[in-house]
Amino acid sequence: MELLNNLALGFQTALTLQNLLYAFGGALLGTLIGVLPGLGPVATIAMLLPSIYALDATPALIMLAGIYYGAQYGGSTTAILINVPGESSSVVTAIDGYKMARKGRAGAALAAAGLGSFFAGTVATMIVAAFAPPLTELAFKFGPAEYFSLMVLGLIGAVVLAAGSLVKAIAMILLGLLLGQINTDVISGVPRYSFDVPELTDGIGFVAIAMGVFGFGEIIANLGRPAENREVFTKDVKGLWPTKQDFKDAFPAVLRGTALGSTLGVLPGGGALLSAFAAYTLEKKSSMKPHEVPFGEGNIRGVAGPESANNAGAQTSFIPMLTLGIPPNAVMALMVGAMTIKGIQPGPQVMTSNPELFWGLIASMWVGNLMLIVLNLPLIGIWIKLLTVPYRFLFPAIIVFCGIGLYTLNNNNFDVFMAAGFGIVGYLFYKLGCEPAPLLLGFILGPMMEENLRRALLLSRGDWTAFITRPLSAGLLLAAVLMIVVVSLPSIKKKREEAFQEE
Repeated sequence: MELLNNLALGFQTALTLQNLLYAFGGALLGTLIGVLPGLGPVATIAMLLPSIYALDATPALIMLAGIYYGAQYGGSTTAILINVPGESSSVVTAIDGYKMARKGRAGAALAAAGLGSFFAGTVATMIVAAFAPPLTELAFKFGPAEYFSLMVLGLIGAVVLAAGSLVKAIAMILLGLLLGQINTDVISGVPRYSFDVPELTDGIGFVAIAMGVFGFGEIIANLGRPAENREVFTKDVKGLWPTKQDFKDAFPAVLRGTALGSTLGVLPGGGALLSAFAAYTLEKKSSMKPHEVPFGEGNIRGVAGPESANNAGAQTSFIPMLTLGIPPNAVMALMVGAMTIKGIQPGPQVMTSNPELFWGLIASMWVGNLMLIVLNLPLIGIWIKLLTVPYRFLFPAIIVFCGIGLYTLNNNNFDVFMAAGFGIVGYLFYKLGCEPAPLLLGFILGPMMEENLRRALLLSRGDWTAFITRPLSAGLLLAAVLMIVVVSLPSIKKKREEAFQEE
């Protein structure tokens, strides 16, 4: 009964004209940001923070939240159409979504992503409303040792996820971990591996690597093909809507992705990114039906599962931010900054001292998700029109948008040059048959793994057994070991090789 009263208060707050307009503005802006390569919600929210001084706290946070989950929708669009993930959590969507687009099924991929995201967002909003207190208790139990073990499990999952050779997948993860070491040491504050280049003291930008390896690398690879073999998509774009069989295949994946994303989103360091990778791993481990195409070749479950998971993870990542004041990711850190600007102390007291803000923000998530589905599904035809743009216009335009997006990150040419360098690296990966997704996961999780490893060892006074004496940490490490054992079994190894054979 109390939950219904709280939700009634939330909808009463969210459905005022002013808050509806800000929710719509945030959702629309977030979608555009996700679609434009290079611009992410972090950069946009950071740029918009000064503008919230003139707004009340509730509409300001509703707008910023709309930008965040709107970008989860929009990021899948460029990932599917041009293999440039607009958002880090859309990296996995690109694997099968882009292959679907190449086969003329871009409309079905976009619809599966949109509908999966809406369902997951709706369920996750209810979870935020109903389970915020018990889920925050779970997050309390995670110390540095548990976070380190969770990330080890995530990296092992990425090996299972990668197409092709296990050795290549492990090499890509190690390369990602090494690139993640280029930064300033978290404990001593000393720059390392920066070679006295000032821009490298904060580390290599994720966007520069993602744009270079996926965007520029794909363009160079296309230019290396004969003109008649280049991917232009104009020949064979089929129906814009998924078939009945697509719905049957995708729905269980959406349910699994929603459950996984809702759980992992609560954990700092988890959120949308780890949810998407975990959901893709789970889909690949579930049984294949005879009519399904292999994963990595355009399987609709490879789009629906991760997209549901990243949207659910984005929604439930609000739980630790709102109830504990702990931001689980960079966007939530900016939201904490926005609350501080408005004179609100993030933490457990928000629910009691500002119930209109707390429940209004939760209700606005559902309203925003509904707006996004209404906005995005009719626009699928417009996104498909992008595919009919001739090659000689499309790819220079992608490079221009990427260049603008990269420059606006720090108003610095360095990011553009870095992306160009990684474009050559991406082309080498293409030639060597290496899957770049594990590299990105290693790069993102590497610094967080190191920080939590060192914290855990500091707390245990250098005792490595802390990782196996703590039950949650030991359970996660055991799951990682089991995953390695399972994927090494001859029968599983053979099935995996068959699944990744080129058509």
